[in-house]
Amino acid sequence: MFTLLKTDDSSKARRGRLVTRHGVIETPIFMPVGTQATVKAVSPIELRELEAQIILGNTYHLFVRPGMEVMKKLGGLHKFMAWDGPILTDSGGFQVFSLAKLRKITPEGVHFQNHLDGSPMFLGPREAMEIQATLGSDICMLFDECPPYPCERDYAAKSLALTLKWARMCKEIETPGLKFGIVQGSSFADLRRESAEALVQIGFDGYAIGGVSVGEPEPEMMKAVESAEPFLPATSARYAMGLGTPPQLVEMVARGVDMFDCVLPTRIARNGTAFTETGTRNLKNAEFAMDERPVEEGCECYCCRNFSRAYLRHLVKANEILGLRLISLHNLHFYLNLMKRIRGHIEAGTFGAFRKSFVADYVPWKAEGDAIGDI
Repeated sequence: MFTLLKTDDSSKARRGRLVTRHGVIETPIFMPVGTQATVKAVSPIELRELEAQIILGNTYHLFVRPGMEVMKKLGGLHKFMAWDGPILTDSGGFQVFSLAKLRKITPEGVHFQNHLDGSPMFLGPREAMEIQATLGSDICMLFDECPPYPCERDYAAKSLALTLKWARMCKEIETPGLKFGIVQGSSFADLRRESAEALVQIGFDGYAIGGVSVGEPEPEMMKAVESAEPFLPATSARYAMGLGTPPQLVEMVARGVDMFDCVLPTRIARNGTAFTETGTRNLKNAEFAMDERPVEEGCECYCCRNFSRAYLRHLVKANEILGLRLISLHNLHFYLNLMKRIRGHIEAGTFGAFRKSFVADYVPWKAEGDAIGDI
């Protein structure tokens, strides 16, 4: 369960601790995304060396491939992927609504064609929770409908009613792990409040803010969090799903969010792009061909301790797998270390000054936001 350890005087930032079956998570925390039972290009032992505390899996993708018979035979997700730490699994709702070729929503769940071969499948609250139980998830997300952006208020209200119905069904289904509810409501503040209050009344171990980073402008993203946060209990963990850039994470922490996940660190690494304190650095650029410096001077990750920008550029230009692996390691270190620094600043009472300087110095790259909601 979650323990609130310290709050920040200058904002709503919180320092907390979440206890799960497979370990303790210090918050605020970034969770590397391992959609298909792997964090792309990174091994479990490397994740441990990066001090990753918890990773993500995805119900939809693991349901489609390799399937639950394999998971049962191989002893669940932890054993299957040789990761002995906590795992959070998304329920698959977002993927059903964003990837399925054809879908029909019913009060019981969703009939759809999967994105691999078009075969008919069904996923509802019971199926999503039973799959997560089979996976052995430490944190199970309820099955929800993620409305598109933009959408009409009437659609958002009907979607929310369905999500809350499914939340009540998910609550009654036994799973070995913690259960997190998901606040929806699109861009409508009153619906976000209604969602948060209803989920708290149902009672979950933690609460996520969903339906963000789905194409809306950044101010709308922040507004969605601000509309929900006041109505979530201080004694429970709060999770903003599927975001974001480093400054967005800092700003979300300042708004009272404890947990984050995002594909950006590994996704842009595969395009030769690295995160730094002042923004992203495209290592394919010719200016780095003779550059002896590491990706970021002062960085203590394995990549920066051993390799030059010139070498990394060479690997990326030559399409060598090592290049994307090294940059992935650096980017994950950057995100995880950012959260570690934030925890330290909250403890020291200096988060306000850190927030101001970090956000001011970081120059965002437009393409950073292109993949945030992807899987």
